[in-house]
Amino acid sequence: MTVLTLNERDASREYGIPVRTLQGWRMRGGGPEYIKCGRSVRYRRDSIERWLDSRTCRNTSEAGNKEANR
Repeated sequence: MTVLTLNERDASREYGIPVRTLQGWRMRGGGPEYIKCGRSVRYRRDSIERWLDSRTCRNTSEAGNKEANR
């Protein structure tokens, strides 16, 4: 059975993003979309994967342009 949402610890472990980084992105913006239910934070797998896809680059010039447009 596929789990559709992940808590921040599971998202961190599965995608290799430190928990502190996820927390910082939630505070400042710029990270994947998340769901807030009371004190719980959940990430949809498809939201994380879409966010990662949007940050995929083929060369360093492309990476610089993506950062400038955010």
